Amino acid sequence: MTHRALELLQLDSSSLILDIGCGSGLSGEILSAVTSTDGGPHIWMGMDISPSMLDIALRREVEGDLVLSDIGDGIPFRPGSFDAAISISAIQWLCNAESSEVNPQARLSRFFNGLHAGLRRGGRAVCQFYPKNELQRSMISSAAVKAGFGAGVLEDNPGTKNAKFYLVLTVGGGAVQGDITSVVMNMRDVDVQDARRRSSVGETKNKRKGNKAWKKDQMQREGKVVKASSKYTGRSRRRVAF
Repeated sequence: MTHRALELLQLDSSSLILDIGCGSGLSGEILSAVTSTDGGPHIWMGMDISPSMLDIALRREVEGDLVLSDIGDGIPFRPGSFDAAISISAIQWLCNAESSEVNPQARLSRFFNGLHAGLRRGGRAVCQFYPKNELQRSMISSAAVKAGFGAGVLEDNPGTKNAKFYLVLTVGGGAVQGDITSVVMNMRDVDVQDARRRSSVGETKNKRKGNKAWKKDQMQREGKVVKASSKYTGRSRRRVAF
């Protein structure tokens, strides 16, 4: 997954990379091992919320600097510090509400706003993640767009148990100009589908503010568990005998 993220970053020279949710430093080792012919070697810094995982990284003597920090509180670095960022299997945890005091949307907002500020103009980030459902996928990508990123989701092995999602982010000022289409257009086995025009009129009508569908949608956005949607209503039905 780290190799795929590097492919999507398309770095052609040695870069300073932020590894978000670095854990024990496995992705960082791959970044350090990139040769000069492939645009490396890269310098990296890792941040993670788990002291025990960072302790393992220290014992393994990884080359990157490590920071103990919750990404839901933002990115604690100066603006424009990094050329690029990667994250492997981490950002979906921002959607979880472990208590009534936790606001997933606020945590997503702090994270993406901080990441946008921390990247230089023209920089990119690739976040591999596992959304629980379509709503989480939408929450994450929408928060990135609101923060100012050009954003799109690439899905590998769609429709299978091995499906993997990559959120590809760009900061204005580079050649991409706020759209990731040109990043993935010429990659093998990639089919570009623009979901920006897929909005359904009927879906909008069914979610008017205050009705049951709207309330259910709001609860899901807050990370609460709700019953699966059904096309059937709870009204009583007349029995017909033959």
